[in-house]
Amino acid sequence: MPYRPPLVAHEYFVADPPELPVRTRGEGGLSAVTAAEPVAADGGEVLLKAVTTAEETLVVQVGVAGEGVIRVRLSEDATARPRSAAAISLVTPAGRRESASPRGFSAAVAGTAPGEPIVIDAGSLRAEITLAPWHLRFTDARGATLVEQDRGHTDISGRLRTLPFGRSSAAGVTVAYHESFAAAPDEAFAGFGESCTRLDKRGQRPVMWNYDAFGAESQRAYKNVPLYVSSRGYGVLVDSGAPTEFDVCQSTHSTVQIVVPDDVMDYYVIAGPGPAEILDRYDLLTCRPALPPKWAFGTWISSGFCVDSQERVLARARTIRARGVPCDVLHLDTYWQSAGHWSDLSWDPVNFPDPEGMLAELAGMGFKVCLWMNPYVSHLSPAFTAAAEAGYFLKNEEGETYVADCWHGSFPACGIVDFTNPAAVEWFQDLLRGLLRQGVAAFKTDFAEGVPSDAVAANGMAGTDLHNVYTLLFNDAVAAVTREVNGHDLVWARSSFLGGQRHSAQWSGDTYTSYAAMGSTLRGGLAHGLSGVPFWSHDAGGFTGRPTDDLYVRWTQFGALSPLLRLHGTTTREPWEFPAVEEMAVQALKLRYRLMPYLYSAAVEAARTGAPMLRALCVDHPDDPVAWQADLQYLLGRDLLVAPMTAPEGVRRVYLPRGEWADYWTGEVLAGPRYVEVAKPLDQIPLFVRCGALIPVTPAGHQTDTVDVPAEITLVAFGGGDGTVEIHDADGVTVAVASRDGDVLRVAVTGPKRVTGVEIAPTAGAPARAVIS
Repeated sequence: MPYRPPLVAHEYFVADPPELPVRTRGEGGLSAVTAAEPVAADGGEVLLKAVTTAEETLVVQVGVAGEGVIRVRLSEDATARPRSAAAISLVTPAGRRESASPRGFSAAVAGTAPGEPIVIDAGSLRAEITLAPWHLRFTDARGATLVEQDRGHTDISGRLRTLPFGRSSAAGVTVAYHESFAAAPDEAFAGFGESCTRLDKRGQRPVMWNYDAFGAESQRAYKNVPLYVSSRGYGVLVDSGAPTEFDVCQSTHSTVQIVVPDDVMDYYVIAGPGPAEILDRYDLLTCRPALPPKWAFGTWISSGFCVDSQERVLARARTIRARGVPCDVLHLDTYWQSAGHWSDLSWDPVNFPDPEGMLAELAGMGFKVCLWMNPYVSHLSPAFTAAAEAGYFLKNEEGETYVADCWHGSFPACGIVDFTNPAAVEWFQDLLRGLLRQGVAAFKTDFAEGVPSDAVAANGMAGTDLHNVYTLLFNDAVAAVTREVNGHDLVWARSSFLGGQRHSAQWSGDTYTSYAAMGSTLRGGLAHGLSGVPFWSHDAGGFTGRPTDDLYVRWTQFGALSPLLRLHGTTTREPWEFPAVEEMAVQALKLRYRLMPYLYSAAVEAARTGAPMLRALCVDHPDDPVAWQADLQYLLGRDLLVAPMTAPEGVRRVYLPRGEWADYWTGEVLAGPRYVEVAKPLDQIPLFVRCGALIPVTPAGHQTDTVDVPAEITLVAFGGGDGTVEIHDADGVTVAVASRDGDVLRVAVTGPKRVTGVEIAPTAGAPARAVIS
């Protein structure tokens, strides 16, 4: 495995997934599909009997799963399901039937002439099946190849260098199914969850195994999603909770190999032509992203990973308001609970003697409160023994409570709540329900990557099979009780998996405090967005250690122009604790609040379409090869191009995609596509606006106006050309359309909001004035 560098300490609790066997010289076990014959066809699906090199008979199913989506299954039994289905269904599109396909699509089987391929037609995507020798090719509606199965690589000695469509066995037991796709030499691949390596994963080998990643600077990820998008206009989704491995042209430059250690190979090819369309179709297979409540888009300020108290929390709140720091949420990290008892969900009675009174006072100041928690309970907690006796924790192979080193030696060992046990879920939710009724707004759902391979769940699942989907069970339980009491299902989650976009806020985990870590954190956010998760954040300032003043400002600027924003770390991230640069950091927060109508409108669009808020350039420019490589910048929504300063010198290169872009600070208009060198003082982040954009803004207050939805807004016109903007809020949709009439920009507005003014950005060729009608 590539995740344990030699001579470097590593954790043992969340170890690597069980390794698959390596074949010795002359050893058999490979069973590759060589030919097939149709058995049945039903609408848009065909069932085939396949023969293999090992003289086995396997079942192949190829069928339409929706417009532009084709599903492929290989198994010994047509009813086989991924092992993770014992706990949760990962891919459950509305109206999907296991034995039939949607109306309006077809599988051309009857009457097919000998030697002609079987064609599965899903509209914008088609599959062509050649029966003998077996081959599967996917095309667009015009017949142009998008992707096809690799035809196999052998070396001079006749050894197979890629794994074909088939399965492998060891000691007579099936250990994995596999598939290989041919890759074009210039093809780029992105997604796979929150991997913090280069955005284009070509040459990498992502393994779908949730880790405590210990920083955001490697392929180890808290959040894995077995989905990728290709620059050739398609995506691939694997339906499995197993530690699926994607060899993305690493061992063979021209092949993507997929190894699934499960009871079935079950994957979907999804048509584009771009990432936005792929993600839209992916949502129809899983679920739409959950839109966070509006207040969640304000600033979150944390206590930090340090001892806290009721007195300190209230003092922090008063200081925030007194110093005019825009903030909506106060986050209380671990120490709201008694040290050594984490996470038994009980207030520390010494440091927090009157939590209800504290929460009421904070609400009076306009703050929401988020509490840290995780699904582990210290064996020293007074709650542990009764919960263990009731069977609420995972067990070891001897049937005893699994007491694990969840904190890697830093804090007491813990029991792991077993969310496959309905009684344990009810017990756990009841603990949360009391806190919510006291006035807590939401929970930070930390950890949950830590199901050991040798654990055993109440429903009989082995730890390896439960490991990845455990986080979904955990966050589902927390979201459900939060929705019950508070009417929203926001959780602030560290780990996730396939379908996790239903958990509306996710953050990048425990990053280091360095410019390099900020850059890799951004790459992780871009990859996660291309994996279907639009509402993402990170610890502004970095998590581990204290940032330098300049890094604190630069990271706060990045946070302020991210989908969600939280200041958090092992030391304080309160702006006034950085007095030399406090004003600069607060100005970044005020810019966020000024842009709130734009940000919230972008969020509504993301929830509706599945496209990320923090958009890799390839989302809007899929035909631009550079857009798949420029991974230290992004589009925030459709119209703002953000390039965080990832080095202390204050100078960087920024790629401007096709079109004209106005410097937000100077009004200078630059044309793309090209790289430009940008130098900015510490109080400015490199920020460009698409020319022709209308940016809705509002005066920067201290809160997101969650109660009183602003009836009046201002538009800022960049470039002075024709443009349209939709403004979404609780009062409905307001549409503004601008058209140039000589030296006048005429703006027509329909909808509930009143546009009180149009500011003309000082760009070359801008109109002299604006008229609102």
